[in-house]
Amino acid sequence: MRLTILLFCSILLQQVIAQKTIAIKCGKLFNARTGNIASNQTIIVKGNRIESIGTDTKADSIIDLSDYFVLPGLIDCHTHVLLQADITSEDYDVQILKESIPYRTIRAVKSCNQSIQNGFTTIRDLGTEGAGFADVDLKKAINKGEMIGPRMFVSTLAINTTGHYPIKASDYAWELHLPKGLQEITGADEARKAVRSQIEHGADWIKIYADRSYYKTENGYRGLPNFTTEEINAIGDETIRSRKKLAAHAMTRDGIIAAINAGARSIEHGTGMDDECIKLMVSKGVFWCPTIFVNDYVAEGRAKAGSIINKQFIETLPAIFKKAINAGVKLAYGTDIGGYAWDMPQAKDFEYFVKWGLTPIQAIQTATITASQLLEQEGNIGEIKTGAFADIIAVKGDPTKDISLLQQVKWVMKDGVVYKTEKK
Repeated sequence: MRLTILLFCSILLQQVIAQKTIAIKCGKLFNARTGNIASNQTIIVKGNRIESIGTDTKADSIIDLSDYFVLPGLIDCHTHVLLQADITSEDYDVQILKESIPYRTIRAVKSCNQSIQNGFTTIRDLGTEGAGFADVDLKKAINKGEMIGPRMFVSTLAINTTGHYPIKASDYAWELHLPKGLQEITGADEARKAVRSQIEHGADWIKIYADRSYYKTENGYRGLPNFTTEEINAIGDETIRSRKKLAAHAMTRDGIIAAINAGARSIEHGTGMDDECIKLMVSKGVFWCPTIFVNDYVAEGRAKAGSIINKQFIETLPAIFKKAINAGVKLAYGTDIGGYAWDMPQAKDFEYFVKWGLTPIQAIQTATITASQLLEQEGNIGEIKTGAFADIIAVKGDPTKDISLLQQVKWVMKDGVVYKTEKK
């Protein structure tokens, strides 16, 4: 009898907690879908969802953001929480060869928290770079409330072909069997098996490295394709038939066109794309994550180490970007943070977007409504609307007039829980 009473009280308490509502009074409220800005609106949050938006402030508690500009939580579609900056190959090798996976995962906990503090409440993490399936563990820990972090979509190991990605045996004593930064395959059968294995271990996305060894020509950029046609098509086919999506690291037409033809939903970096790539991306509805700031971040250090390609990309990328957006390429915000240090601005790429032709509103939409479309999460994330997850951020000032304000997020809510509030 006592057990029955205790159980009833526990259920009743849970129902009372679940029914509690929060009213968030907004000075300005950004509509990510339309770009409109409303004044003096109140968001009613119940549990982890938005219950309503209007002028009614009746709720169990009130959060006053009347002096703030309120937006949906931002989405970064290209991160590496298990990396801590790798300008040179030595920087990369040290992390893969000298830091254990548990140690890197501990550091990644801090990276996940940093993402929340930056106002990015959702990320797509594109490869653990030698840390196994630790991204799946991080995602589970966040979902279970065991650590603080963004909503995660993960791609686990990433896939390349044998011998075409660090770490190379020729750089070390050949007797050693060194860990790799991804999963290597040879042949279509191994390609399919890799996709199936990664999905079995919890991959939401499949990531490939489609090209390498980039160089500039009189007519643009070229590189070497990593996969045979049979290999890359097997990866794409197996990914799609498993109801997953394919993301492709591809810098030049040699990787971009092959990846799109294999069914890639997003092109990562794409820094040396050409007119044919742009036309194909538009016709197929493929998204582009250009990851601009990271290229600037690594360029000087890599030039000193002997590779000038990133400095060449800096010179030509503005024109490529403008051509792509004018043609109608769908732009999804992605930074490649982890490739640069996590204590640097995650919202820096917005400045490039605006400088190279987007309005601030359009730039914000790349990290909200468009990013939600890439992740097939429209209605859940990327906008403040009834029924969406209560992922909400606030800044002082108007980011539609000064996009750099997104580097100074003052208040963050994810899933109805406040993770950051400005200190008075």
